[in-house]
Amino acid sequence: MRHTRLAKHREPRLHVEPGLAPGRAVELETGQAHYLRSVLRLGRDGAVASFNAVDGEWLCRIAEIGRNRVWLTVERQLRVPEPEPDLWLLFAPIKRPRLDWLVEKATELGASELLPVWTARTQSERLNLERLRARAVEAAEQSERLSVPEVRSPEVLGRVLAAWSPERPLMVCDESGAGEPIGEASMQLAAGPMALLIGPEGGFDQTELDALAKLSFVTRIGLGPRVLRAETAALAALAVFQAIAGDWRRTRTR
Repeated sequence: MRHTRLAKHREPRLHVEPGLAPGRAVELETGQAHYLRSVLRLGRDGAVASFNAVDGEWLCRIAEIGRNRVWLTVERQLRVPEPEPDLWLLFAPIKRPRLDWLVEKATELGASELLPVWTARTQSERLNLERLRARAVEAAEQSERLSVPEVRSPEVLGRVLAAWSPERPLMVCDESGAGEPIGEASMQLAAGPMALLIGPEGGFDQTELDALAKLSFVTRIGLGPRVLRAETAALAALAVFQAIAGDWRRTRTR
């Protein structure tokens, strides 16, 4: 598992399971242990910041370091848990390495769930969910967010929509030009749970757009005068929505 490079004088950040508390011992996963021992070359008493969405972020010290295992001792809390946007990103899978990049950047931009969906024109190799989840963890560690977005197993778009809760508006990025500008739509829908849907390379099939237009929870949106690649569209939509919804007015607490 690849880990992010860290700014000078910062403790390495590692995502761990909930249960952090003063004095508690935490055993790291094999990849994390290798990173601290062989990449950063930390030894006993080295400082590590461990975090998760439930406990916040805690300063820990290396209590034991061996060939295949590392134990941390939890010392004190650095950040309390923070509310984060309830923002889902639905996307048609694209090919590597652009899919890895999409997952990484969507994590940095605050997406809370990543949902791959199969559409009529989806053209992609089989998804490696373990790799994508590892990318999300790495991006969370680098970006100093406390949570890691859930990367869900892929589903057919029609099945996802059939089970959709109307309490979560869905903004669909419509490359046909029929949607309203994303800025205007975001100002109307910025409060509460939200989801964004990005189509595949080649765009949605017309039958999919017609079906989406009939759903009461769907708003078709446009992303300006240019046709964007799928991964660019995803990040543009996330960035615009987050800025308007207020996420970008928050400040870093660490």
